[in-house]
Amino acid sequence: MKRADKNIIIARRLIGVVATMGMLSLAAVPFYNWFCKVTGFGGETRTVTQASDTVLEQTIKIRFDASLDRDMPWEFKPAQREMELRIGETGLAFFEAYNPTDRIVAGTASYNVTPFSTGYYFDKIECFCFEEQVLQPGERVMMPVSFYVDPEIVQDREAKYTHVITLSYTFHETDLPQELANLEPARITPANQ
Repeated sequence: MKRADKNIIIARRLIGVVATMGMLSLAAVPFYNWFCKVTGFGGETRTVTQASDTVLEQTIKIRFDASLDRDMPWEFKPAQREMELRIGETGLAFFEAYNPTDRIVAGTASYNVTPFSTGYYFDKIECFCFEEQVLQPGERVMMPVSFYVDPEIVQDREAKYTHVITLSYTFHETDLPQELANLEPARITPANQ
């Protein structure tokens, strides 16, 4: 076999390796997100459609934390710092967001719970984090999250010793929906005037 033919074979193999690595790296993010949602890994919570059928006498304290991405111009904080619930009892907490700017700002919230071992047992029924939030200039809103801690947590060898769970949100600015992005700035007026 000629040297040129060998070089072509090696080049094709290298291109194949690079293409395979590129495809695997593209698949890694969705696979990791799926893995976290299924297992609660990394503090990822579960989404459910209804409240728990079982409520235990044992209580657990839920703490609330709010932060903003470095470039997010909103103000964002929990309306209450913590609450104590019976395990399986549905809780309702509120977070306050305020847009102090003179422009419409859209945002999405990322979230997790700590300790991470409790993520699989922290079930959200409804949450502002499920959808993009859009605030008009000067608008202030209270955003709810409805949740419970699954009673199965008391069977988990690690999570059953948890007495406090912290639910954390971070808001990130996102692109405005197309219908709002096309509005002329002169037609936008502050919401609280």
